[in-house]
Amino acid sequence: MSERRYRIIYEDDWLIVVDKPSGMLVIPTPKKETNTLTDLLNKELDERGIEANAYPCHRLDRETSGLIVYAKGKKAQALVMDEFKKHAVKKTYIAFVQGAVKKNNDIIKKNIFNRNRHRSEDAVTKYRVLERRKDFSILEAEPVTGRTNQIRIHLKEIGHPILGESVYVFRKDFKLKFKRVALHAKRIEFTHPATKAKIDLSSELPADMANFVSC
Repeated sequence: MSERRYRIIYEDDWLIVVDKPSGMLVIPTPKKETNTLTDLLNKELDERGIEANAYPCHRLDRETSGLIVYAKGKKAQALVMDEFKKHAVKKTYIAFVQGAVKKNNDIIKKNIFNRNRHRSEDAVTKYRVLERRKDFSILEAEPVTGRTNQIRIHLKEIGHPILGESVYVFRKDFKLKFKRVALHAKRIEFTHPATKAKIDLSSELPADMANFVSC
């Protein structure tokens, strides 16, 4: 088996939870990229003689690192995705944002426009400040709803875009630079769809973010 670029941190007969590195797509874009995380994970399952296919139950964008849940088979995927729809899955992210965030904690409630559905949808993000550094703050963010790029959009809306952000702000407008969006999916908590056990998994900061705060 070829050396993995990702790390499996939990696996059973129904689920696989993967620690995704930054820079890796979960699924192809319309450009039909290969070597996505889903491709690589299914190749590994084939090599191990596991007949079930792995299906992502949610998404992380290319630049975001951290935990993502896969289901073995469509039935398990539907059960897990139903938990997401009911907001029964708790996801916690670490974000490095521009500037000093004044409030120690807050709830951002601001609609986000869904381009695919051509409508504005409600979106809620909780955050708390873990630490304030020179020119940036370290936040723990929890998306209550699951809109695309919700955390990135909401933090930009309160005037503290994530370091490395280039889609929702002009990177040149900020003196503090980071090579990618400094966002990491640190922790995920949910009820197992088959066993009903409580699953609580976490991931350490990747090297680029850890090295940035240690400087």
